[in-house]
Amino acid sequence: MKCGLGLFLLLCCGTLHLGRGLTCYKCSDYSGRCENVHECTYEDSCISLSEKGGKTIRQCIRYTDCNYSRLSQMFPAVSDFTFRCCSSNLCNSSNAVTLATTLPILTLVGLLLSVWCWI
Repeated sequence: MKCGLGLFLLLCCGTLHLGRGLTCYKCSDYSGRCENVHECTYEDSCISLSEKGGKTIRQCIRYTDCNYSRLSQMFPAVSDFTFRCCSSNLCNSSNAVTLATTLPILTLVGLLLSVWCWI
């Protein structure tokens, strides 16, 4: 019974977002701040695309479109840019490093809990 509460908590945390789509920040600005939140429909990823010396674009996107060649076609007005795609809620914020680590940490906790229960 030592694993009962831990497994219950893991299952609850893992199913909180079932039935809901991914949410991403959606904006195009020069300040780096974005407060508009958009629930994605068919997209499975968030993107933060930064033009060198210019604006940052944040929105929902298909993960299969997250490559330099495809993005160059999708954003022809942006000539030189860097980008980052991620797959957790609101991971395309300006402080995305901490938000993007949530899913891998939850996965690691689940694996460790499984090993601990097995022993």
